[in-house]
Amino acid sequence: MEIEAWALVMFGVAVALLLLGFPVAFTLGAVSMFFGAVFLEWEFFDLLPLRIWGIMTNFTLLAVPLFVFMGVILEKSGLAEELLETMGRLFGRVRGGLAVSIVVVGAMLAATTGVVGATVVTMSVIALPALLKHRYHPSLAAGTIAASGTLGQIIPPSIVLILLGDVMGVPVGSLFIAAVGPGLLLIGLFIAYILLVAWWRPAAAPAVRDGPKGEEGVEWSRVLSSLLPPLLLMVAVLGSIFFGIASPTESAALGALGAMALAGLRRRLTLVHLQEAMRQTTRLTSMVFLILIGATAFGLVFRGMGGDMLVEDLMTALPGGEWGFLAVSMLLIFVLGFFLDFLEICFIVVPILAPVADYLGIDLLWFAVLIAVNLQTSFLTPPFGFSLFYLKAAAPPEIRIQQIYRGIVPFVLIQLCTLAVLVAWPQLALWLPEWMDRLQGF
Repeated sequence: MEIEAWALVMFGVAVALLLLGFPVAFTLGAVSMFFGAVFLEWEFFDLLPLRIWGIMTNFTLLAVPLFVFMGVILEKSGLAEELLETMGRLFGRVRGGLAVSIVVVGAMLAATTGVVGATVVTMSVIALPALLKHRYHPSLAAGTIAASGTLGQIIPPSIVLILLGDVMGVPVGSLFIAAVGPGLLLIGLFIAYILLVAWWRPAAAPAVRDGPKGEEGVEWSRVLSSLLPPLLLMVAVLGSIFFGIASPTESAALGALGAMALAGLRRRLTLVHLQEAMRQTTRLTSMVFLILIGATAFGLVFRGMGGDMLVEDLMTALPGGEWGFLAVSMLLIFVLGFFLDFLEICFIVVPILAPVADYLGIDLLWFAVLIAVNLQTSFLTPPFGFSLFYLKAAAPPEIRIQQIYRGIVPFVLIQLCTLAVLVAWPQLALWLPEWMDRLQGF
């Protein structure tokens, strides 16, 4: 068997070990070292320290810990609780309104925190009991919370988009802008589905008859006090990127300062919360960078063995040209999402597919958005969907895992429909970056 075929064997061994539950970073590093020692000379690994140094000095990747820190600080500030209460007041009296309010809050938290686990757990603890109290169907309630929590994967600032931009060589700012259209489409389809269910089966999503007491003016003042701070932070962070005022890393630093300011205004910026935020940020950032270093070693050996050329030959030989490649690559990512974490797919699979897409003349910005939407489903697809785990851990005992699985099926189908729409109409993702480029004179 030729050395290029052994590269595919290496890929299969790595995936098999990951499915068995071995740590990602160490699995990738160990597999690459073993196959590199067998098929390549040890001098080949002299390139590895240079690659690792390039990762650790990458200015774009500095946005990862800053955005994570921003999200954790906002979680501690009580922003989610206020938003859920406010949106419940606004939409509660509409049939299906409580579920709609959860989608809206999920979108706003995605645009400010972007931390899927924190969003799902917070909404499970606060909103799920309220939905069950008002006789929402358990599957609809669970599916809405799980799906709304994943919006942070496509709506900027998203850690997935930052990592995809770095792996594929696409400007992160342009990727943020390109993801806005698909993100809004996904929010609209989620809300449309909930309203359709409320119309078709009124008992599954009833209106809240016993609204909160109090004067209307007080209610609107509470709405403004809850909505304005996160909206201003969104405008400051995303607007500075979209209009070229700041790089994603600089806007992440601005967002971290803004989050601390919001927490301070709410008197939640305590030493305990600050220490916990820094601890969570360090833990998550260390995990991401360890995986990235392991994936770098894996990619180095895979290319050294000629695996990238073999994959390129196989993919370009598919019937249908670029459309055949798109169909196979999207199906591959979707299926792997049932078993692998988005970080594993991002660092192992995407670096193999991106050069082929570039060779076929596919717009990498558009391809990155397709991958991001596809990766979002990995949080919802059993058996290893992380949103499902977060939801089950925080849900009341009466919510069964079967109800959660049934509830997420329509939302996964909606995400796949969104993916199909993006494939059919690329301009849905590309028109805004092109317009912003023209606005800035590029």
